Amino acid sequence: MATTGSGKGAAIIAVAGYALLWGGSVAYLALTDADFMTPILVMGIFGLALSLIAWLLTRGANAPPVDVKRPALESGAVVLYLVLYAILFLGFGMSAARAALPAGPQQEVLVMSLKLAAHVLLPALLLVLLGAKLGPLFQAGLKGRKFWRTLIILGAIILGLLCVISPSLRDIRETHASLATLAWAAPASFIWIAIEAGLNEEFLYRAVIQTRLSALFNSPWAGVFVTSILFGLAHAPGLFLRGGPGVDGWSADPLQVIAHTIATLSPMGLLFGLIYARTKSLLLVVLLHGLVDVLPNMNEFIRIWA
Repeated sequence: MATTGSGKGAAIIAVAGYALLWGGSVAYLALTDADFMTPILVMGIFGLALSLIAWLLTRGANAPPVDVKRPALESGAVVLYLVLYAILFLGFGMSAARAALPAGPQQEVLVMSLKLAAHVLLPALLLVLLGAKLGPLFQAGLKGRKFWRTLIILGAIILGLLCVISPSLRDIRETHASLATLAWAAPASFIWIAIEAGLNEEFLYRAVIQTRLSALFNSPWAGVFVTSILFGLAHAPGLFLRGGPGVDGWSADPLQVIAHTIATLSPMGLLFGLIYARTKSLLLVVLLHGLVDVLPNMNEFIRIWA
């Protein structure tokens, strides 16, 4: 993740800007009596501790750069797409999709299809229209990228942490699923969430947006930190429009919702952004993202599909 020339200034500004936005978001949550301890915990675990471990695990990774021929044009296009996606898809489109069918397998398939279109198909089409190559964005990086040791060690740490700090195991137990059901539901739920959350979000935010911004700022560090802020901000319209009392992070105050998404979600963006910048392996960040989400979402998967 070497930064040279003008990129050093961009990296310093990006890091400082991120620190101000994240710190300001946490302060706003505290001043409005919202939950501000969870963002601090998330930053400590995912943004700092796991990012440091990921940095050590990916030392020596030999990842080729992703060539971006027209950084300004491509960056502007994908950021504009992100704005439209956040408002039209996350805000209104998802609400319409879930209202179109009753809760259940058919609704889940519809939502998955729309997510794949919005996160993968349309951004890929946009890049093709701009003359960009898609092949480098789908690198697996199984060799020479410290893929396996990062996946195994960091994945085990993530699963262990979730067993301790989240109610996931209790929620799964409360489904009263049999061992036979768990035997197929556990791997099936991982595959599902690795596609729904992992592939969709990592392709859009890391492979598409982060690579363009890194080229624009001539700094992978700037790309990581700016993309992490965008990752948090993009979730605000959906949470504000589709959330409600009892939904984590929702508020009638839109500024509080924005503060929550930046403070809580952007540290996850730092972790995955760092790993992708070091390895350029889409498969690695997809699988790790799936491991972060699989236990918290397995109880819902069992209730829908079992």
